[in-house]
Amino acid sequence: MSLYEKIKNREEKISIVGLGYVGMPIAVAFAKKVDVIGFDISKEKVELYKKGIDPTKEVGDEAVKETTVEFTVDELKLKEAKFHIVAVPTPVNVDHTPDLKPVESASRMVGRNLTQNSIVVFESTVYPGVTEEICIPILERESGMKCGVDFKVGYSPERINPGDKVHRLETIVKVVSGIDEESLNTIAKIYELVVDAGVHRAESIKVAEAAKVIENSQRDINIAFMNELSIIFNKMKIDTKAVLKTAGTKWNFLKFHPGLVGGHCIGVDPYYLTYKAEQLGYHSQIILSGRRINDDMGRYVVENLVKNLIKADVPVKDAKVAILGFAFKENCPDTRNTKVIDIVNELKEYGIIPKIADPEADAEEAEHEYGIIFDLLEDINNMDAILVAVGHNRFIKISKEGFDDMFKSGLNESKVLIDIKGILDRNEYEAAGYRYWRL
Repeated sequence: MSLYEKIKNREEKISIVGLGYVGMPIAVAFAKKVDVIGFDISKEKVELYKKGIDPTKEVGDEAVKETTVEFTVDELKLKEAKFHIVAVPTPVNVDHTPDLKPVESASRMVGRNLTQNSIVVFESTVYPGVTEEICIPILERESGMKCGVDFKVGYSPERINPGDKVHRLETIVKVVSGIDEESLNTIAKIYELVVDAGVHRAESIKVAEAAKVIENSQRDINIAFMNELSIIFNKMKIDTKAVLKTAGTKWNFLKFHPGLVGGHCIGVDPYYLTYKAEQLGYHSQIILSGRRINDDMGRYVVENLVKNLIKADVPVKDAKVAILGFAFKENCPDTRNTKVIDIVNELKEYGIIPKIADPEADAEEAEHEYGIIFDLLEDINNMDAILVAVGHNRFIKISKEGFDDMFKSGLNESKVLIDIKGILDRNEYEAAGYRYWRL
């Protein structure tokens, strides 16, 4: 009987290593079909899952309560599984070089607990070559076994879009790859158990790794182009959103928008590709140019906020500024690599300590990672400027009267409203006399 059949018949188990925004949806999806061990090094996170609480908000508390996933922090439980999916973060260091420590650590742990004839599939985003040149040697060294003989390895890049309730694991075509035809077939059939959209069998592991890393690099470059257009059009006193709406009437116009580019994918993945290119003697031009533009948008936004404060005759130092939103994207609790922190740090350079409110973001994570303590939205008042940084639904629903309550009393021309995501009606606020600005 094949490994696929044994897993399908619940005679063998699947393990998910890393229960974050990627790993948790995978674990819950597979647990509807097969036996799953869900492992994470965070005791706090595992305890929350055991209590039926989903801190990621990706699958929801009800799904966590109902799932049959066996949550654990005991790595020895991995010995009970024959099919391992590694879904740990792959961030970048301060100098923008890849930080492979999480995936290397996970490889060592899986290797220590690897049994004969198992398959290990990596989902973490990496540059081409990491799986075969870094992860496999670690697995072999830790297990004392030989890849291709005693165990097999594959790569299936995650395509989770945090906060997106439409494009989910089940509805996105899953790219799969393996070190040989046999492992590829097994990996494909196992993922087909949960991915309704089907799988795409990549020609090799490196092809799958490369496909993943360029998906987000492409988006990064396109958003950088939109950000550059926004800078140009603001100088021309043309509304960028209006231009994009008009251009978007053409059937083949790509509908990207300007904004802050953070998170653990778009703002990170391009550096993995350019790092590998540098190792091979090629210095990226387009990719790194896009990164420079996007990394500088926090400073650009603050420059325009300060200019508007000056126009409003508001002293810049110690100005009362509130930031609405700290997560890296709308309707999502994830604050990893949020570019809103760039705005916070830039404001401090002007002597401004902003108040920050985000009812969606993970408050504990924000405090632990950035030292940021959120204010309640209802406590935002007596402000000189409001900066809407994230397009949460909660913020979209705030009325003009609601925003007015957040400002100091006085003439609207002294009230600076910065709308990075363009979620508000520009005409309404400008007609009311606000100093409104957006990308």
